[in-house]
Amino acid sequence: MVRSIVGIIDPFHPRIMEEIASGIPKDWTLSVSAGRSAEEKAAALRDADIVFVMATPMPASLLQAAPKLRFIQKLGAGVDRIDLDYCAEHRITVARLQAGNAIPVAEHTVLHMLAACRRLPHLDRQTRAGEWDKEAARGVSRQINGRTVGIVGFGAIGKAVAQLLTGFGATVLYYDPYRSDPSVERELKVTYASLDEITARADILSLHLPLMNETAKMFDAARIAKLKPGVIFINCARGGLVDEAALHDALVSGHIYAAGIDAFEQEPPVGSPLLTLDQTVVTPHSAGGTVDNFGSVLERAVDNTRRFLTGMSIPEQDLVLFSPRTTA
Repeated sequence: MVRSIVGIIDPFHPRIMEEIASGIPKDWTLSVSAGRSAEEKAAALRDADIVFVMATPMPASLLQAAPKLRFIQKLGAGVDRIDLDYCAEHRITVARLQAGNAIPVAEHTVLHMLAACRRLPHLDRQTRAGEWDKEAARGVSRQINGRTVGIVGFGAIGKAVAQLLTGFGATVLYYDPYRSDPSVERELKVTYASLDEITARADILSLHLPLMNETAKMFDAARIAKLKPGVIFINCARGGLVDEAALHDALVSGHIYAAGIDAFEQEPPVGSPLLTLDQTVVTPHSAGGTVDNFGSVLERAVDNTRRFLTGMSIPEQDLVLFSPRTTA
């Protein structure tokens, strides 16, 4: 019996690695990258027929180092960092976990909204430095209650954000190319609006879109200029959705009051001027990552992989590319 080898190229926390090691079937073997260099990742994939990948890019240059690879399981929903053209050409099946991280991403999004409303990192630094001026904070701090929140992208994550906001007393608008059923709108207390209307009306704007040709730089300088003055801008989706230079300029000018950013076009965002501003709340693309959620992520990943190996169908919402390779 041929044992499956699962390549791991993300720098997972030791606790997560323990969960992976104990959660995969006994007849599977892990091949873990010894470090973060391209050479070390390639070495981990040399004999792998399966890859579990979270955030590490998989361009053709890396995939070429994995001649036995048959199946890639993304431990999340976005597959924009995997070279799907290469996978199709070389008959590598790709699956994702649709909505697998929706709840932690939604919670992280609301965290960014609250932190940006209060400019929390700036207050934290001031307080630690010995400054104690709550009246200065009162003069600039905002709240969600009574505001209009615009959600751009209303898939599983967008809906989860709307669900969390039902208790905040906000007016919630949403835009998506596919309008939700009226019953969903009533349940979540949301109103459908055009992208232009949301851009003009939202006091807090939150992005929840995949990165594709159609959405790349959707919020460019022209669209950012049309945002409501004083808006709070949240991006816990993908950095490539936003023109970061235009976002920086709008923050400096005050057109955008504050921004919560979990995803950057270049990651890590070394040298980004967005990191220097008191008006930004920044995190390392960590919205989907919690210990509490990883158990269910791993369980679904293992189930999808078993289905692939045994010739069973993978759930439609998870299947990205089906290109089975025959084994010798």
